[in-house]
Amino acid sequence: MSELTQQELTQRILTALETLRETMATVDAAAAAEPSALPGWNRAHLLAHIDGFARAATRQLENAGAPETFPMYDDGPEGRDADIQMTALMHADALVGRATEAVQALESGIRTTGPEHWALNTGFRGSGSLEDLFYAIWRESVIHTSDFASGGSVANWEPEFCAHLFVELAARVPESRRYILQPHGAQRITLGHGEETTVLSGTAFDLAAWLAGREPLGPVQATADADGTALPELGPWPSGVKNGK
Repeated sequence: MSELTQQELTQRILTALETLRETMATVDAAAAAEPSALPGWNRAHLLAHIDGFARAATRQLENAGAPETFPMYDDGPEGRDADIQMTALMHADALVGRATEAVQALESGIRTTGPEHWALNTGFRGSGSLEDLFYAIWRESVIHTSDFASGGSVANWEPEFCAHLFVELAARVPESRRYILQPHGAQRITLGHGEETTVLSGTAFDLAAWLAGREPLGPVQATADADGTALPELGPWPSGVKNGK
């Protein structure tokens, strides 16, 4: 599934994780209690999720290529969600410190991963490769930095990241539908193979945000049979975890 070289992707991940750490460092007790950009989650929930994901991803890195893989989260999505709810109750300073420590450990694991490890199997999504996991780390880092809604936004998503999301999140298009994305000033992108066609136009980052279940900054216009229509439905996040949380 290579879109970037291992070196290119690694550098983008490390840059994204650094930005994520800088964003987390701004969260105090008052900010932690405020809503994030994800419905139903405040920033404390977001910190707790980042902490859990970073620890799970680091464990996968450390055990890549093992004869028997294990899932990202021992108790599946339900256990992960329960851990988030409990961890989010921590004092904000302790929670920021815990999440920062987890992200730093993940950074260390990424720095020691070379091209020779790229195809090793992990427990990510059952039997995903280390490359698959790296792309997931990139997505989580960039998207959740925006979710803090504290200075960064989807407008910071670089074109290569948006292009990756268009490929990765094509799985969210329902089987009967076909969505044609028309980013401003760029070529059209067709997602899905159904007969019901909707054309969606907007900036690349707004289209990517909509596809990722986030609120676009500007308008995303939908047309079907040359008439304006409401934004179409999307299926679940490819991981099976709703909203890409």
